[in-house]
Amino acid sequence: MQYHPSVAVDANGNFTVAARQEFYHWDDAAGEMVMQYDRVVAGLFWLYYASQKWAGVGWMKPLIQGAAAVNPIPGVHELLALVVAPNWFWFAVAQAVGETVVGLLLVLGLATRKAAVLGLLLALNLALVVAWEASDPGFRWLYYLAVLVNAELIFAEAGWPALGRYKFVPAWLRS
Repeated sequence: MQYHPSVAVDANGNFTVAARQEFYHWDDAAGEMVMQYDRVVAGLFWLYYASQKWAGVGWMKPLIQGAAAVNPIPGVHELLALVVAPNWFWFAVAQAVGETVVGLLLVLGLATRKAAVLGLLLALNLALVVAWEASDPGFRWLYYLAVLVNAELIFAEAGWPALGRYKFVPAWLRS
């Protein structure tokens, strides 16, 4: 990192105001670049998981119906057993459609905050339901990480390249 030529550091190691502005300016640019990559990578994450369901969701039936048996969370366990498991097909299709929509919107940079909210809900579903079916408890942290990444994207700017930054895009598709 380069500092402004007029930067001074006092005896305690504190920078002058000019140095802090220089430092934060660099930090903001790097942070924005990281957030742009986070958005695209999160979108590719959702598209990868959605693509597994595009050819059919039949393979999800034992997973969805088995989730009720292993889920220890009161209320969620009952909801899974009484509502989700009997209607597994519609919930599987809804998950696939949601993952596809979130993935496309995040990769293209359209309605990124709205897509991140939907992605957060999908990730919470995975973290509260599917993570309990993992045989390795450490594997659950991958689902928890998806929650954190989508929560982070709610507060981030779309960055570049994002179609939502162009004037021809309708206002409801901008972040």
